[in-house]
Amino acid sequence: MSAAACLSAVAVYAFASGGGDGPVKIPAPSPAAKAAALCRSLHKALPGTVDGLSRRTVEPDSALTAGWGDPTVALRCGVPRPDVLTPGNAKYDPTANAAEVNGVSWLVQQLTDGYRFTTTDRDAFVEVTVPGKYAPEVNPLTDLAAAVKKTDPTGL
Repeated sequence: MSAAACLSAVAVYAFASGGGDGPVKIPAPSPAAKAAALCRSLHKALPGTVDGLSRRTVEPDSALTAGWGDPTVALRCGVPRPDVLTPGNAKYDPTANAAEVNGVSWLVQQLTDGYRFTTTDRDAFVEVTVPGKYAPEVNPLTDLAAAVKKTDPTGL
């Protein structure tokens, strides 16, 4: 994982772990126009609950982010392509440490507390950070897969 990706993961978790009933801060990415359009469609299709967790108000208010529960399962759409390489291979490998959940391939990256999952086969990269409290951390992906497939069906 690159230093920038590591800092991004720490920043998202630090912001998304704010507690209480108030808004949770999740930094919005800055995607290209095509990805931003797909992300706006995804935002409209996202479920109200994920793994039994209720939707949270997010700051800043953005169609590129969403959150559920406390601590927050944080979604960011339109993130940069994950910087993951297969050992011995200098090229990006979308299947490195990937898992398929309900027809959506996710790159799996373990964090200090939980996991970050990033789609690998879509035109807009979707990142979901799940705190360790919700082990097995893959469970929220089952509730998000239908919205991802519906709004970005073609993949790369």
